[in-house]
Order: sequence, then structure tokens, then C-alpha cells
Amino acid sequence: MKYLVLLCDGMADYPVPELGNRTPMGASDTPNMDKLAKKSVIGLVKTVADNMKPGSDVANLSVLGYDPQVYYTGRSPLEAGSIGIDMKDTDVSFRCNLVTLSSEENYEDKIILDYCADDISTEEAKELVEYLERNLGNEEFKLYSGVSYRHCLIWNNGTLDVGTLTPPHDITGKPVKEYIPNHPNARKLYDMMVKSYDLLKDHPVNKDREARGLKPANSMWLWGEGKRASLMPFTEKYGLKGSMISAVDLLKGIGKFSGMNVVYVPGATGYMDTNFEGKAQAAIREFANGQDFVYIHVEAPDECGHRYEIENKKKSLEIIDQKILGPVLEALEQYDDYKVLIMPDHATPLSLRTHTNDPIPFLIYKKSSPTIGGEFTEDGAEASGIFIENGHKIMEYFINL
Repeated sequence: MKYLVLLCDGMADYPVPELGNRTPMGASDTPNMDKLAKKSVIGLVKTVADNMKPGSDVANLSVLGYDPQVYYTGRSPLEAGSIGIDMKDTDVSFRCNLVTLSSEENYEDKIILDYCADDISTEEAKELVEYLERNLGNEEFKLYSGVSYRHCLIWNNGTLDVGTLTPPHDITGKPVKEYIPNHPNARKLYDMMVKSYDLLKDHPVNKDREARGLKPANSMWLWGEGKRASLMPFTEKYGLKGSMISAVDLLKGIGKFSGMNVVYVPGATGYMDTNFEGKAQAAIREFANGQDFVYIHVEAPDECGHRYEIENKKKSLEIIDQKILGPVLEALEQYDDYKVLIMPDHATPLSLRTHTNDPIPFLIYKKSSPTIGGEFTEDGAEASGIFIENGHKIMEYFINL
């Protein structure tokens, strides 16, 4: 038996007027998903409990069967593990976004124009983060570069008691002053954010980006704090040899901490320009090399939701269907039996431009025992009457179905 999970990050949505009051799932042309849906179990699952923030960290842990109430220690430690940081028990890590701020004189008067600085390239970002590390790093704080706009700050002997640190993708277009971390323990963090603007605003990388009509990555923004993570090995938990395929450090970190084989795909970016074909071929190779379970995470729908890119979100689902699902399904036919789970981790409604903890649709197909399915949309999943209230049970349900 081979097990494929195709995780379309942020795929679920609300009806969109510009799409004829359909969701991107309902409006997209996805023949491979549609074909599976007619023979699949379709339902709803709540991956994020009401008492937790609806982030991809909590949601993907849940999908993989790790109860976030037990295993979640923060977002950034998972990313730190992927970057290769060996955190001490006394360390606290923070996600460090490279963002675009407006040009008002005082930092608190600036507006977050873009949480990802036009999806800055990893190469440009690395140069900026290393520059910040040379100027701001010390025995207490150290910066590490990651992928695109996603980076990491380690606070040696730090504390989690820092008040509220808001994800920048939740406050795009809003003034900084409403979200300044005002806890006394966060003073040093905010000071670094302020200093980072002065260091980055005239950096040659940003001057070059502006000359090319791109937004500058002119400030760091800290959030997602946490302590060192620890997960039960996936093989021990399910008796399956698993592989993780993703562009983003968060998912790579979850894969690393759960003992999965983390696959590097050249050109994987986490947006519409990612190497969709490369992810499909990587999955096919992992199965051929003896892996039982492959988790393909695709970030693009989520990024489009955050950016209010209606057509791109719809298009991202069509590309996933064509360039990832189609080829992998064709390759899986050589095996005696296989199962497929397709779902988002959470919803990222275009109208809100951020995540919600709404129940989300899932599809489970088993080659040897097709069933009478339905429509793989938000409404179709709700109409099925199948609802998994505790999201971390979805993996056990999938494997044992």
C-alpha cells in the first residue's frame, strides 16, 4: 500500500463574487480531483481547535496526526529545525519575516505594505539577513537565513513571556503602531525591528529591487516564538516510512522532527513560480525508492489568499491538479494498491486575507475499494455529513480506512 497526501495550503475559502459566488475550489478546472471525488470519501475536518491560532504550524501537525495540544511548542522552532539550527532547551526562536514598510519618518507611523517583500528571492534575502546578523547579532541574539522572506532569530536564554507578536500577513495595509509589542520583555525585539529599517532601507539589494520595480525588504518583523520541538517518529507512530516534500522550512522542520525523509526540490519557492513538476517527480521517486508515505505540501494557494489574488488562487489549484496530482496518480497505478488524501491545512479566505479555523474539506480515495463520492468543494464536503471534530484523528482515519 502506498499513501499520498496532497496538502494544498489554504485552499478552502468562502464564495467569491468575482468567481460567480463560487469558491476557488468550486470555480477551478481540476479534472483529476473531480475524477477521484466521484469515487472517494468526502467530508469535513476541524484541524485547528477554537482555543488555538489557525496557523499552518498547528494545522499541519494536526493533519499528520500530532495533537497540537500536546506537541505544539511554537512555529519558529519547527522552521529552525529545517534551517539546521540545533536549539538548546534555553533558546527561544522567532520567525523573522522580511517585510516592506512605508516611508514615514517614525517607525510606529509606518504601514506594513507587504508581509513578504514581493516574495523576495532566497539569494537576495540571504544577503540581507547576513548583513543584519553582522550588525545586530551578538551573544544574546543570532539571525539565520531561510527561504524567501522566511527567516529565524534565536534568543539565547530568552523568554516566551513577550506579550502578543502579530503575524505580518494578518496586518498587511495596517499601521505598525497598533501592533507594537509593548511587553517589557519584548523591548529588545522591537528595538531590533526599528534598527533593521535603518540598516536595510538603503542597502544595495533593496536599491536594486526598487530600480526593477520591486518592493524593498526594508524591515524585519518578529513573531511565531517557541521552544525546541520534539515529535514522536512518524515510522514509530504509524509503521510507515514517510517523506516530506515542501518548499517551506515549517513543513521541512515538521518532517525532520518526525523522522521523515525531507526531500529538497530545486526551484521550490512556496508561490506560483514554484517547481510544481519537480515536486511531482520527487514524490514518484520517493515511492519508487521504497517509501510508503509521501506528503506533498504546496504553499501557493495560501500565498494567493493572503495577497487577495483571486485568479491566481484558482489557477494554483488547476496547476496542482495538472502538474502534481495527474503525474503522481499515473505513477501510483503500477502499485497493487494506494490511497490518496487531498485537503488544505486550513482555510485562507480571499475576503479576509488570513487564516480561519473553519472546518475544511477532505477527500480520501482508495484504489482497491472506490466508493460513491460527491463534489470536492466546501459545500460538497459539508453535504456529505462526515465530520471529524478532532483534526489529529484524520491521519489515523486515512490510514485505516
